[in-house]
Amino acid sequence: MGRYVARRLLQMIPVFIGTTLLIFLMVHVLPGDPIRAMWGDKAADPAQVAALRHEFGLDKSLLWQYIDYMKDLFQGDFGKTFGGRQVSEEMSMAFPVTLRLAAVALTIEMIIGIGLGAWAGLKAGKAVDTGVLIFTLIVISMPVFVMGYLARFIFADELGWLPPNVQDSEDLQQLLLPGFVLAMLSLAYVARLTRTTFAENLRADYMRTAVAKGLPRRRIVGVHLLRNSLIPVITFLGTDIGTLVGGAVVTEGIFNVQGVGNLLFKALGQREGTTIVGVVTILVLVILLINLLVDLLYAVLDPRIRYV
Repeated sequence: MGRYVARRLLQMIPVFIGTTLLIFLMVHVLPGDPIRAMWGDKAADPAQVAALRHEFGLDKSLLWQYIDYMKDLFQGDFGKTFGGRQVSEEMSMAFPVTLRLAAVALTIEMIIGIGLGAWAGLKAGKAVDTGVLIFTLIVISMPVFVMGYLARFIFADELGWLPPNVQDSEDLQQLLLPGFVLAMLSLAYVARLTRTTFAENLRADYMRTAVAKGLPRRRIVGVHLLRNSLIPVITFLGTDIGTLVGGAVVTEGIFNVQGVGNLLFKALGQREGTTIVGVVTILVLVILLINLLVDLLYAVLDPRIRYV
């Protein structure tokens, strides 16, 4: 196991470098000059523009800019915004908010998604199965911004059960509504995937053997069926965590959540390349580590899996 983990960590190095290089190049080849954009419609002083370009290293080639960025990154320096603030400070305020929101969404996704999928899988071909299928199809076909405004209108404006906007990100009650909206699309996929694996494993030989041995139904479903059915679901949930953290731009905008999505949206509008690359760098690290954790969880769910 230790050798496998070490090999996977070494494999992360070229993936990390290649991903950050790609994002860095994509951000810095966007049309327009972010330095001149700081003056808006006013005429910019060429001397001040040149000084700022030199200060932020924009007068160098893209390759040297990337090398300088990586040197600073390995020293824990994510650079500065054009406004003079440290990018690490911006991210230290935004990431905890989005991580709490993603945790709420992931919890909702796991409980409701796996629950609905297991229920439909155990009742395959019946009315419950059809109802879950229709529900997931509706959710998948609905755009996120439509779902967000609809959920806020029903649960906040009409029923008054939850606050319409997030004023305190540490209050889990305020994060329930945006977390529910953020989780809905992935929840539908989790339900469908769980339903399929449950229905397939119900026909497997080991299930017939467990029934023939006279094991209690609770043990058959809760231990044998659930553990084997969760392997593909865990794979999806692991990859979905990065989506929940990085793809919350629309949801955070609807519910006024001051998280990573909001930070990325502002950075894109202001061409703050350092902020964009810094956020994406953290997201890449999170996704790589989560993929490693998911692989290790396979051995926990299925004792037949061994890593060498």
